[in-house]
Amino acid sequence: MHTNLIMYKISIITVNYNDVQGLEKTISSVMNQTSLDFEYIVIDGGSDDGSLEIIKKYKGNINYFISEKDSGIYNAMNKGIKVATGDYLFFLNSGDHFFNRDVIKKYSGYLQQEDLVYFNIEIKNNNFSKIVSYPNIFRFSDFYIGGICHQSVFIKKTLFEEIGLYDEDLKIVSDWKFFILALFKYNCSYKKVDETLSTYYLGGLSSKINNFEERNSVIREHFKGFFQDYEEYLTNRNLVNTNRFRMLREIEKSIIGTKLVSVFFRFYVALFTKTKLKDLLN
Repeated sequence: MHTNLIMYKISIITVNYNDVQGLEKTISSVMNQTSLDFEYIVIDGGSDDGSLEIIKKYKGNINYFISEKDSGIYNAMNKGIKVATGDYLFFLNSGDHFFNRDVIKKYSGYLQQEDLVYFNIEIKNNNFSKIVSYPNIFRFSDFYIGGICHQSVFIKKTLFEEIGLYDEDLKIVSDWKFFILALFKYNCSYKKVDETLSTYYLGGLSSKINNFEERNSVIREHFKGFFQDYEEYLTNRNLVNTNRFRMLREIEKSIIGTKLVSVFFRFYVALFTKTKLKDLLN
């Protein structure tokens, strides 16, 4: 349960480019909320697939929309931030939707003073569905390979004024950059709500492209002292995800397997000199 001390204004922002079916699904999800006590903004990148017609179909329930060319998703999201008048901003991009019809009615009261208020999120594709729950307290290492989906977070608009808008020079990790800066450089306040807010569908740009190069550049620029730890973490992660390591881990789950592994390594220690063994392990 929560107590409504202050009712903060919410701005929901949807960005879209040539995803007419996903756009209508998202707009319908927003319009079907049992509470419409929010501002709704749609930023379209000059689509030519009928998206503009869908926007006009629902324009009576859209507070602001624009359809014009942009330089990418973060340019579009920044346009939404600039015109939003809400205290808290929420990005529900084309193709994604709220988890049910009551989330705004039930959960808006949790938006009180914290800079970030985040929820669980359902992640789906055609044959897969999983509820992802984020930790109550974030560690820096949580952002080495992971992060937090913007579809699960209400962001206080003043945080963008303090940190700046999304970095438009990055193609796929600018929202990740914003969160890691907010949490670990600006020490923003945050709160977890253990409820599911929205559904995010795999298959978008960020789930198709390897983003480590862009993440590396952010860590180097803003958290140089952590970069060696970051690289070592990725190296060790690559090691433990190999088939050989998985097989070894499975073998060691049994008492007999553990003894066999122990005998195996003792054999090699006896067979090789320390130098040869070191070379072998390297």
